[in-house]
Amino acid sequence: MEVLDRARCDTLPDEVVVERVRAGQTALYEILMRRYNQRLYRVALSILRDPSEAEDVMQEAYVRAWRYLDQFAGQAKFATWLTKIAVYEALARLRRRVPQEPIESTAVEGLETMQTSSANPERQAYDGELKQVLEHAIGALPVSYRSVFVLRLVEGLNVADTAACLDLTEETVKTRLHRARALLRQHLEQRAGIVAAQAFPFHLSRCDNVVERVFRRIGDMERGGAQS
Repeated sequence: MEVLDRARCDTLPDEVVVERVRAGQTALYEILMRRYNQRLYRVALSILRDPSEAEDVMQEAYVRAWRYLDQFAGQAKFATWLTKIAVYEALARLRRRVPQEPIESTAVEGLETMQTSSANPERQAYDGELKQVLEHAIGALPVSYRSVFVLRLVEGLNVADTAACLDLTEETVKTRLHRARALLRQHLEQRAGIVAAQAFPFHLSRCDNVVERVFRRIGDMERGGAQS
């Protein structure tokens, strides 16, 4: 695909990209992956608290979405459908853990230390400390609250989309977000709010690795289908 073509395709709505992928332009699937890598990584990490396992969830979600793309009816947003696949996969992995992690566990594991681009060393240290405090506070939330918090306040989804992604009622989303905020405490929320959007980073190297692995699996599936 030429650079100019890729640039034009990058601005296409999800539904148009999906239709083109269905029509055989498999390479365009990369646009969707890079468009939603950050969201899928964040929501998977919010459930599993393991960066490597979160990447595995992303890869599996993309492969499953590609495999069942013909079944995507367009009744919900593609982003919601894709996020729900990742949520189901992450929750399934959580339940398979031995010993099984309690759904309301408050342990803190696997959150990556954030970096800041501030040129001021004092500001850099302060922002870095705030990010670590925020990450640990979010990580300590029960998973049922943590996933709602990440989708609503980190990813910026509205109540309806968050409810659809997590198979919850809108009222439940509101209640869990309220409780999550209460657990984080008012002073922590005020201090950390300015850096919330930078929490749970999905670095470019991870993005490239996931895209490469997904296309490798899709290629294997396409070759297998051609031989059968």
